[in-house]
Amino acid sequence: MEDKYLQLFLDETSLYNDIVLGHLLPSSWWVSLPRFIQTWLRNYIAGTLLYFISGFLWCFYIYYLKRNVYLPKDAIPTTKAMLLQIYVAMKAMPWYCALPSLSEYMVENGWTKCFARVSDVGWFAYIMYLIAYLVVVEFGIYWMHRELHDIKPLYKYLHATHHVYNKQNTLSPFAGLAFHPLDGILQAVPHVIALFIIPTHFTSHIGLLFLEAIWTANIHDCIHGKLWPVMGAGYHTIHHTTYRHNYGHYTIWMDWMHGTLRDPEEDAISKM
Repeated sequence: MEDKYLQLFLDETSLYNDIVLGHLLPSSWWVSLPRFIQTWLRNYIAGTLLYFISGFLWCFYIYYLKRNVYLPKDAIPTTKAMLLQIYVAMKAMPWYCALPSLSEYMVENGWTKCFARVSDVGWFAYIMYLIAYLVVVEFGIYWMHRELHDIKPLYKYLHATHHVYNKQNTLSPFAGLAFHPLDGILQAVPHVIALFIIPTHFTSHIGLLFLEAIWTANIHDCIHGKLWPVMGAGYHTIHHTTYRHNYGHYTIWMDWMHGTLRDPEEDAISKM
């Protein structure tokens, strides 16, 4: 019975491989590769496409279609700055993709608490588990991010790579994945740890991992969305300029509870 259930995960990941690799590469290039390498290659191609598509579309919208609407001209980063961010992100991308590939391997082998179908637990339990998963991720990323600042060697050798972007005119959607590879992996590790603590719908886990690419692009565009309690770009821009506030991920709650929250509107008033 357990083998049949694990086969559901194998069938699902095989489907993802077919969708991405089957449509973009000749079958002779990948079908004979070990399963883990197939998964990594699929994640690498999908992650790279998502990074460039979301980054270019968002930059086109805010820097061209809405030029001088959301940001003043002197707050728009140079092409050179964005190309450097792309370069840093692309160097790290092969390493980033190792983490979701590893998490899929562990799921396929039954080492986690993942379940394959919502019907296995019911919709109410699914929603409760999803909320619990997001709470664990929020808690984990807040503290991982904060320690990357507080532990000096971690900041100096890892996180400082990302914090060279410390003004509005150096931040762009492409900065969202411009990390030292180990830094990016450490900040995504709570997604994987949660799989061992919370029963998690596997498809939702994969979707949330790839949502990270879109989310990180959004919070580096310097536009304050004013959607409480979301930790949007207005909050995250303050993080890049002060280094000591707004460590949170999706929401402001962890910063509020630990006294590290700095509100963009209050910050703007204090500078007047």
